[in-house]
Amino acid sequence: MPDFQPFDPLPPLSLYVHIPWCVRKCPYCDFNSHQAEADLPVDEYLNAIALDLAQDASLAQGRKIQTVFFGGGTPSLLPASAIARILETAEHSIGLSRQCEITLEANPGTAEYDNFSGYINAGVNRLSMGVQSFDADKLQRLGRIHSPDDVHRAFKLARDAGFDNINLDLMFALPEQTPEQAMDDLRQAIALEPEHLSWYQLTIEPNTEFYSRPPQQPEDDSIWQTQQQGQSLLAEAGFQQYEISAYARQGQRAAHNLNYWQFGDYLATGAGAHGKITLKQPRQILRYRKTRLPRHYMAAATITDDNTNPFNADLHIVTNEALPFEFMMNALRLVEGVPSDLYAARTGMALSSIEPTLSQQHKRGLLSSYNNRLQASPQGLLYLNNLLESFL
Repeated sequence: MPDFQPFDPLPPLSLYVHIPWCVRKCPYCDFNSHQAEADLPVDEYLNAIALDLAQDASLAQGRKIQTVFFGGGTPSLLPASAIARILETAEHSIGLSRQCEITLEANPGTAEYDNFSGYINAGVNRLSMGVQSFDADKLQRLGRIHSPDDVHRAFKLARDAGFDNINLDLMFALPEQTPEQAMDDLRQAIALEPEHLSWYQLTIEPNTEFYSRPPQQPEDDSIWQTQQQGQSLLAEAGFQQYEISAYARQGQRAAHNLNYWQFGDYLATGAGAHGKITLKQPRQILRYRKTRLPRHYMAAATITDDNTNPFNADLHIVTNEALPFEFMMNALRLVEGVPSDLYAARTGMALSSIEPTLSQQHKRGLLSSYNNRLQASPQGLLYLNNLLESFL
């Protein structure tokens, strides 16, 4: 039996806010997103979020929120006044730290200067723009509503409005994409001089249009060539890879995502949002999920229940058997790994309880070390799924 320790102090706390609407559903997207109606029920949705956050406020256990992330869907479909109202609700119900990183996802096809300026006034200080490609044909095949010109226009509008911390989301291994085309996408992204780049491979997920009608993606050798060339190009441009698909300039790593990868805590609000919370008493780690459909989520606001949160579709305790995989699934994505003592601090279990597995993976060459740091080797990062499976 592993030795258990109390969760003291508790991990840092973040907040994820899900905005479930998009102008159009992309064929590769497996997120909880729904095509927007002509008139979004903004007030009704915000009322539900306010009640949901009030119900979950006790889960903060006295902690303030260190980071907020508005994801979707397309959060930039909401007016700045709605974003301000959600942040005011979070401040009132739980509290935001003075240096809180607040990120909002934006679609270049829905960008307006007034909105960007309004988001900054509301408290948003980091923008994440879903670019995916600078190739008009690839954007069309991905079902995106924006053009390459829209990206340049939106980026300039965001800079002019005052955003000095911008991430660009970019994909490779797109349908029939050559390594040369992928490098051209990267060069155009780098030329805009963002602070952060998320560059990741298109994967075909179940319950998507691409899954039922798969596009012709590049061969594995071509994908490998693209990845190697892209990582070199990003490094030459001053972007340090600190996670499997995250590259940042000095001092510009995403604090919200780092909290995920370091097995921190995060509250969740909005239709389909997922949360993870560590409790001191009783000593346990919870995972929960909000009801998925927006209309059902909003309808939960009419339900009165003193014992459970009516917005939750699922809530369960993470078992001790599942904790090694859950922790490693996040921590080993980080190129530098994490301090070894973080395992006990975040799972409450002694590192010695998984020492045989750590030793085995170290001998296989998939772990660089496990005494002072838990860190995947370069080979381990390439075969990360194989490495993680050993902790199941």
